[in-house]
Amino acid sequence: MADSDNTTTLPYVTRRRVLAGTVVATTAWTLEGNASASGAGSTNVRSDPALVLWREWETVHKQTERLCRRQQRLETMLVESIGFPCVTVRLAEGEQVTVHSIEMLDQVLGKAPDKATLRNKAEADFAAHQARWDAAAEKTGYTAAFRAEREAGEKMQDLLQAFSATPATTVAGVAGKLDAVLREGEAWEECSEFPWPQIRSALSDLVRIAESFGADRVRRQRIGHDQAETLRHSL
Repeated sequence: MADSDNTTTLPYVTRRRVLAGTVVATTAWTLEGNASASGAGSTNVRSDPALVLWREWETVHKQTERLCRRQQRLETMLVESIGFPCVTVRLAEGEQVTVHSIEMLDQVLGKAPDKATLRNKAEADFAAHQARWDAAAEKTGYTAAFRAEREAGEKMQDLLQAFSATPATTVAGVAGKLDAVLREGEAWEECSEFPWPQIRSALSDLVRIAESFGADRVRRQRIGHDQAETLRHSL
């Protein structure tokens, strides 16, 4: 069974987080359109390794969240039907203690010989509860879902590490790096602690610059088109 204490918690997804990926995608689309129109290969986002990496990270990020939600739904079903593996021990003083691992059981009862009988029974009860959980986890698909979510999460972390060694060649690539950092590291919406406001501001700056660049490119293309039409009609 996968230890529930090690379960990856689903990030708190806010509207800003959902829109963050759209912002970067819009930036990439704006710059890609500009590059295609101008033939400027140096600004072609399709060849930006950082943006290629971001798109792969974005895919794995979404997959991880889907798997995590599925794993958590299945875990909730198991908790409601089986309960987390545990055992309740009544101490000599009359106090009852519920423990969720053999390690905790050893801490509560210790290794004293006079508690051997109590400890053996508690261990057997815990093992029986654990076996019921394991069987249900396998049957419901929880074990497979937990494993898949963990593997996807590890791949996402590997991709995040790769960002630090992957140079961006476009504004969109830089925006992709910042977006991944924000969505992975920021704990809650509008977090005011350093460095999240600064990173959000930098990402907004990049998007604004990209949009301004795109608008200027369209304006210059329209002027050029109008001038060509005027010349054609004058001939």
